[in-house]
Formats: sequence, C-alpha cells, structure tokens
Amino acid sequence: MNIQLEKMKQKQESERRKRAAEEKHKEWVQKKREEERRERNRKLSKEMAEKATRELEKMQLQEKAEVKYKEWLKKKRAEEAEKKKKEKEKEKEREAELQEKKTRSEKIFKEWLQNARNKPRPVLNGYGFPHEKSPGL
Repeated sequence: MNIQLEKMKQKQESERRKRAAEEKHKEWVQKKREEERRERNRKLSKEMAEKATRELEKMQLQEKAEVKYKEWLKKKRAEEAEKKKKEKEKEKEREAELQEKKTRSEKIFKEWLQNARNKPRPVLNGYGFPHEKSPGL
C-alpha cells in the first residue's frame, strides 16, 4: 500500500507539475501575443505618423507652390498692365504727333493759300512767255 500511495503521490506531483508547466506555457504564450500585438501597434502608429508627416510636407509644399504661382501671376498681370499702359501712352503720343502735323500742315497750307492770293497772276494769253511774244509768230 505504501507503494501505491507513493505512486499516487508521484502521479499527483507529476500532474501538478504538468499543470504548472501548462500554466507557465499559457502565460508565456499570452505574454508573447501581447508583446507581438504591442509591436504591431507600435509599427502601425509609426507608419501612420510617417504617413501623416509626408502628407503634411506634401500639403506645405503644395501651398508654397500655390503661393509662388499666385505671386508670379500677380507679377505677370502687373507687367501686362504696365505694358498696356505704355502702349496706350505711345498711341496717345502718336495721335498727338499726327494731330500736331495735321495742324501744322493746315497752317502752312493756309499761309500758302494766303500768299498765293497776294501774288500777281500770270497773263492768260501769254502762254508763259515774257512780254507776251510767242516764238512762232
């Protein structure tokens, strides 16, 4: 009976050890899974943070480009406006010159007309020869 009792104790001890080992194994597996889950979460949040950083940089770059484009466009429009203004000024100058020429021409014509009225008129029958003699007669 002692042997049976001894065997029973050994069996119980073996089962207790087995349960303890299984329990330790379960704890180890659970810790391992928890650690893996935390590592995945850490990687995921790192990736998300990097992605957010890239998106932010992209948006900042796009905004910067947009600001530069708007400045360029504003400068270009100002240049166009200045160019049109200069062209209008040149056109006004041309018109003023033409008007001045026209006025001067009219004045000179009127003076000529006035002088032409005061000049003696050629004789009608003289055909342009002096002393009213024609060469054929």
